[in-house]
Amino acid sequence: MAGIDDVFKAYDIRGIYGDGIDEDLAWKIGHASAQFFRSLLSGYDRGQFTANRMVIGRDMRPHGKFLSDALVEGVTATGTTCIDLGMVDTPMIYFAVNHLGALGGLQITASHNSMEYNGFKLCGQKAKPVGENTGLREIKHIISTLGRMPTSASIAMHQEMDLWDEYRKHVHGFLKMSRPLKVVIDALNGMGGVMVSKLFDGTMMEIIPINFEIGMESVNSPNPMLESNLRRVKEAVVQEGADFGVCLDGDADRCVFIDETGADIRCDLMTAMMSPYLLAGNPGASVIYDLRSSRVVSEEIRTAGGLPRRERVGHSFMKKALADSGGVFGGELSGHFYFRDNYNCDSAAIMLASVASVLSDQSATFSEIIAPLNRYSHSGEINFEVTDKKAAMKEIADALPGAEVDSLDGVTCQFPDWWCNVRPSNTEPLLRLTLEAANVDMMNEKVDFITQMLGPPVDH
Repeated sequence: MAGIDDVFKAYDIRGIYGDGIDEDLAWKIGHASAQFFRSLLSGYDRGQFTANRMVIGRDMRPHGKFLSDALVEGVTATGTTCIDLGMVDTPMIYFAVNHLGALGGLQITASHNSMEYNGFKLCGQKAKPVGENTGLREIKHIISTLGRMPTSASIAMHQEMDLWDEYRKHVHGFLKMSRPLKVVIDALNGMGGVMVSKLFDGTMMEIIPINFEIGMESVNSPNPMLESNLRRVKEAVVQEGADFGVCLDGDADRCVFIDETGADIRCDLMTAMMSPYLLAGNPGASVIYDLRSSRVVSEEIRTAGGLPRRERVGHSFMKKALADSGGVFGGELSGHFYFRDNYNCDSAAIMLASVASVLSDQSATFSEIIAPLNRYSHSGEINFEVTDKKAAMKEIADALPGAEVDSLDGVTCQFPDWWCNVRPSNTEPLLRLTLEAANVDMMNEKVDFITQMLGPPVDH
């Protein structure tokens, strides 16, 4: 049986429902997080925010309702009002926390994991991320002091609320289309089906839906990074003559784009493509990108008059960097895209709206716009099972004399015509390699060289 140490991760709480994730833990998480968020409030905060409110929601997983009911009881047992949005995408939680001036939010989700998993994503006031170093450790400690879930201890209100109209208005602030587009969207049986229908029906996007049904398990793992999950949307884009396609993850905070030829577009190239448009009204602003991203990203940002800022992998680091720098936009290789005007939070819906707006204003096709950005050979992320991660990273750095080396996240070694990053997984005995070179032959040669030190790659 999994324990609390097994389900508390670096950025969220996640595990198998019935084995570490259950109603008792949900009650404790609700109770502990409400205590923690209330402890952070200053006198100013109490005057400016509805300090006695927390927002909760859940994704499409069938056990989410059971966890939600327990979570509500845990929150309200502290005297904190619980605003229940029901079944929503994770970015709607970020919107609701800001829209309602709540002290924090909780989404019940296991994101892209298969259906037997569930978990909790937390955010604080103004939707600031809560991770291991920004609250999860303290919440875990509070949980360790609590007994089992009581049968009835609510002393505050539980209020169900529908914010779809307000959320749609917020997202439409990013939607400025000048002509109709045909778009194929695969929701992978996740929350994207609900979100897209609520937000984009009746717009200039003609949407061709795939896997919009909630609760079906035709897609075991709603992960848009899996090639097997991209096949249907790629085929449909070509068959339907669509302008582009999108594949969403389970809680609809990540997205992968497909051009009109049926080719998927790497997410760092999407960051490079969108940066000039978002910088156009914000000259000199920063754009944040994770250190796995192609050099083309920083080059495009500079060309557009922006300030490129390279950051660690992970939403908590990206959001903090965007807020600290006053930046306008950020993107990760994993398909998270962040917007200053969305409370520095990630949103697949807003990225979809923004991309549609850009493409509708162009005569060039998606593939024609992307082609000049695909000027280097990039490996993507390759995983290796490694027990002694520190020793392996040191071996790689030692084997590359003359490199410019930094340890922002793992170890990065840079040369004029190629670079690599090797970083450890936070939760598994894995090292993750990303490598880019001036051409494909050099890229393959360098990947082979590093693979000799790390052993055979593994699927993950």
